[in-house]
Amino acid sequence: MICRISDLQRRDVICLQDGARLGTVGDVEIDTASAKMSAVVVYGRPRFLGLFGRPQPLLVPWEEISLLGSDTILVKTRPVQQRKTPGAVSRFFGSLFTD
Repeated sequence: MICRISDLQRRDVICLQDGARLGTVGDVEIDTASAKMSAVVVYGRPRFLGLFGRPQPLLVPWEEISLLGSDTILVKTRPVQQRKTPGAVSRFFGSLFTD
């Protein structure tokens, strides 16, 4: 099967362990040294109509992908979260409650 990166975007990502929908593919990571795709970045659902942002994106290593379907991607285990960068709302409320 030949697939473009743009074809992967907006596909649902499902975990095989518990059947949970993890989100949709938003981006991919490519190792430029070996010219291979190393991971898929999964974005979760927006919080409260998109006003409060989204949960942190998940990073799914390429080795954890078990099946690429026409509209879904099945992964073996739950992926780890990426580095957390606080959003504007978190920084505002965090500054109110810190000494």
